[in-house]
Amino acid sequence: MSIEVRNLEPKRVWNNFADLNAVPRPSKKEERVIAFMVEFAKKLGLETTIDPVQNVIIKKPATSGMENRKMIVMQSHLDMVHQKNNDTVFDFETEGIKMYVDGDWVRADGTTLGADNGLGVATIMSILESTDIPHPAIEALFTIDEETGMTGAMGLQGGYLDGEILLNLDTEDDDEIGVGCAGGVDVTATKNYIQENVSSDVTAYKITVKGLQGGHSGMDIIKGLGNANKIMNRILYALNDVVSIADIDGGSLRNAIPRESNSIVTTHDDTAFKNLFDKVVSEIQNEYKTVESDLEIITTVAEIPSSTLSTSDQKALLNTVYSAHNGVFRMSPDIENLVETSNNIARVVVKDGAIKIGCLTRSSVESGKWDMAHTLQSTFELGGFNVEFGGSYPGWKPNPDSAILKVMKKVYEDMFEEKPNILACHAGLECGILGTHYPEMDMISFGPTIKGAHSPDERASISSTQKYWKYLLEILKNIPEKN
Repeated sequence: MSIEVRNLEPKRVWNNFADLNAVPRPSKKEERVIAFMVEFAKKLGLETTIDPVQNVIIKKPATSGMENRKMIVMQSHLDMVHQKNNDTVFDFETEGIKMYVDGDWVRADGTTLGADNGLGVATIMSILESTDIPHPAIEALFTIDEETGMTGAMGLQGGYLDGEILLNLDTEDDDEIGVGCAGGVDVTATKNYIQENVSSDVTAYKITVKGLQGGHSGMDIIKGLGNANKIMNRILYALNDVVSIADIDGGSLRNAIPRESNSIVTTHDDTAFKNLFDKVVSEIQNEYKTVESDLEIITTVAEIPSSTLSTSDQKALLNTVYSAHNGVFRMSPDIENLVETSNNIARVVVKDGAIKIGCLTRSSVESGKWDMAHTLQSTFELGGFNVEFGGSYPGWKPNPDSAILKVMKKVYEDMFEEKPNILACHAGLECGILGTHYPEMDMISFGPTIKGAHSPDERASISSTQKYWKYLLEILKNIPEKN
């Protein structure tokens, strides 16, 4: 299937993307893709460094006539989000992504595509291997583990980079120029519960929530999409008087809006269970029919479990998850249509006497991030949970006087005869973290149009990639001269 992708224009970008997508590259397990990048640079004879946290830095001299331009850092992350449809048989740790062309889109067969941020990586590879593209001196920075904590960017030390301008290729609309982003923090709540034995005179049911769109827990949070964990909790709350919960397994990755959740419950009253279930499901589907037309909520008879939560633990769990905020918390008062602060209840697991709830809180304002985190902490602690914060990373404050912004704005207007959207995004870009290590570096973010990132519906626009590539080549020609 990748052959038709390799024939797309610009061929050098799509061929590098296909090569990259043949390499398994889950977050925190990037050994193979790191080796792939090192081998790529070795074949080109380019200076390559692997820093202490395994970021890869490849340096290429300026082309003839561009030696007096400022050195640039071109940056993308090597890892990708691993999500697949429930009925897709695929092993992300051993298989390459199976791609195909669908009109103007490149898609993957039942999995995430890896265009986030693989197209950025492939773009940089294409510049590094080129012999006919004018550009200033380049430091290509390929970071690791962006999707599950940004530990690559966090671990990058000062002194590895000399570039004055950073081009981050991790924005997902080709008419946007990113000048700021949200910071984030993981909020994890845990609690042990009393397990009660199950009698033999009950019926067990499996409840499944599926078919939700999912998506990026930052960029897509404004859409009001369904969260499988919240929907499951609402169902169980409605059934609380007639069921006992045995286990729950909802969501997957911290930065993906949960698409699916499953639970096992027992009941002594099948009729009451079915009546209440049908009522709450009808209400939910009616509320979400516009934004989640493929939502399915089903129940099937299951094997009777050995234990369930105690009545008090069950009530505390359901009340707590019901109370915990999910979605947009505050819109920015300064930038139109920008989510300032949000939370994603990403993961809910109830099993073997333990409850674990994982959230990712985001905000473009540091104090707002911690206000949301402490709001969640208060909610969880009232429910008897222990709360831990982890993986905190800063946002990226916009610089209205950015020299590279002025260059990119002019180039865009000259090429496309329209103004670009200059904005901050509600997602965690590495620019905020890199800026703490290199505070004098002038940073910008842009990229081709990618839809459905972090979900199996992820797709990359072919025509947009062509536009973005031409735009990048013109930007490289117009990098300012050294002071």
